[in-house]
Amino acid sequence: METCKHYIQDQRIAYFSMEIGLRAEIPTYSGGLGILAGDTIKSAADLNIPLVAVTLLYRKGYFKQEFDQQGWQQERDIQWYPSHHMQLLPSKSLISIENRDVKIQAWLYKVKSPTGGEVPILFLDTDIPGNDDQDRTLTDHLYGGDQDMRLKQEIILGIGGVRILRALNFSIKKYHMNEGHASLLTIELLNSSRVPLEHILVEHNAWNILQVTEQCVFTTHTPVEAGHDRFPYDLVEKIMPPEIPIPLLKELTGQDNLNMTMLALKLSKYINGVAKRHGEISQNLFPGFKIHAITNGIHPFTWCSPFFVNLFNKYLPGWANEPELLVRSSAIPDAEIWEAHCGAKALFFQYVAEKTGTVLNPELLTIGFARRAATYKRGDLIFSNLERLLEIGSGKLQFVFGGKSHPKDDEGKKVIQRIIQHIEKLRGKIDLVYLENYNMEVAGQFIPGVDLWLNNPIRPLEASGTSGMKAALNGVPNFSVLDGWWIEGHIEGVTGWAIGPPAAETDQEVGRADEDLEDMYQKLEKTIIPLYYSDRAGWIEVMKDAIGKNAYYFNTHVMMRRYVTEAYIH
Repeated sequence: METCKHYIQDQRIAYFSMEIGLRAEIPTYSGGLGILAGDTIKSAADLNIPLVAVTLLYRKGYFKQEFDQQGWQQERDIQWYPSHHMQLLPSKSLISIENRDVKIQAWLYKVKSPTGGEVPILFLDTDIPGNDDQDRTLTDHLYGGDQDMRLKQEIILGIGGVRILRALNFSIKKYHMNEGHASLLTIELLNSSRVPLEHILVEHNAWNILQVTEQCVFTTHTPVEAGHDRFPYDLVEKIMPPEIPIPLLKELTGQDNLNMTMLALKLSKYINGVAKRHGEISQNLFPGFKIHAITNGIHPFTWCSPFFVNLFNKYLPGWANEPELLVRSSAIPDAEIWEAHCGAKALFFQYVAEKTGTVLNPELLTIGFARRAATYKRGDLIFSNLERLLEIGSGKLQFVFGGKSHPKDDEGKKVIQRIIQHIEKLRGKIDLVYLENYNMEVAGQFIPGVDLWLNNPIRPLEASGTSGMKAALNGVPNFSVLDGWWIEGHIEGVTGWAIGPPAAETDQEVGRADEDLEDMYQKLEKTIIPLYYSDRAGWIEVMKDAIGKNAYYFNTHVMMRRYVTEAYIH
């Protein structure tokens, strides 16, 4: 096929992800997992890594977030037009779902780098004339359906994705599963080997089990139970294509249910967590497997404020494709660092005023918190003692919050609602804003536009976290519990500040919330607020160290070089 001709001349790494976040206009992502996938692909293009990505095309997006008068999240479909951004390919593949033939088509999106590198992304879509009406909507919503819908989408991604790659004549060296959603690709690879699937017994180490395992890489992203999909076998038998033998699935993943994480673990040669601590936790979760750790990163150019892009271009030319150069951030004059930060802050405050009518004071220490509103992230922790917060922060602090809750997560929605209700309680003393519809576009202004980045999840549930890396790149210090990437990035008082006990003491989480809260208030009152207002040079030094000691390393260029050398070329 002419469109893909130059992509199929070399062997490629096939990178499968349930969601990919490239830009706000293509709403095929919900949060960290999708943004990481997009950043991974952009760095692969920058570094000329031969990759092809496979995901689903969500015609109605994740959702657009709005709030009612009570502060309760409402969801709206997003209208967007794939044809404005990508090209429909003529090749199709066929899968069976509930014994119905379902055609899959692919849209081609090209990620092009100034370096000349280019990575194709295949967005799979079932909205095709001839498909049953119920099947045409299978790829409408990201994470929007029940278990039936999730399993069908994972069949399309894993099995349909491999078949589309074959239909387009791609030559694949390795299959990289970004989380367990894509793990059915392993079964499709087994299915295409020489031995009939019903004859494969895992305990006999059939040659094609080993062959498939050699081709597969699996990255697990979460210790949170909801992140590991399990499907009851009565549902699997009803939905799964008939060529997939249930006895083999039971042998590979357990007799109780189809465990997608276990399937990926069993059939991957290289397995990794997404931070050093997460690798250790995953090793404990899945004993018997060798689990490595490659810490997540962010794509430097995507997440750098225009003000800092100009600054880095001036003093550290070449930084965007060689982010290690950011280690020299101390060479940038203090006044210019501060000027760039004030520019980003002014731009963001203008956005806040336009969206909410609230005019924030650029002179005040502004704390930002924006991430998925899951209960374990404890978005409202800082408001647990309003009297104490007012005592510390009245006239000195202001807050900006953002983030969506999963449509079915009422507890997450309650967290958002509680934060919004605090706006009125604090009015006239501490300004607080909750921005609607946090997405890539909002984040690009939000993160560089605050002074301090707050993160306080329940340990050890933050596998990595990447918003704090985006903050560090823009000279915004982190104020976070020691979990995920921050265990590696934190130097107390140098790159930012820790909340709560040292990482070595946090294996037991019970009773830590009060300890975290007290430490948060103490450090704000005694260390952070005085430094910001009384020692501007000291504060700017922390900003520079966030760039030079965090951003130079915690990026997807560094991350992808590790995937190539540790996971892909062996």
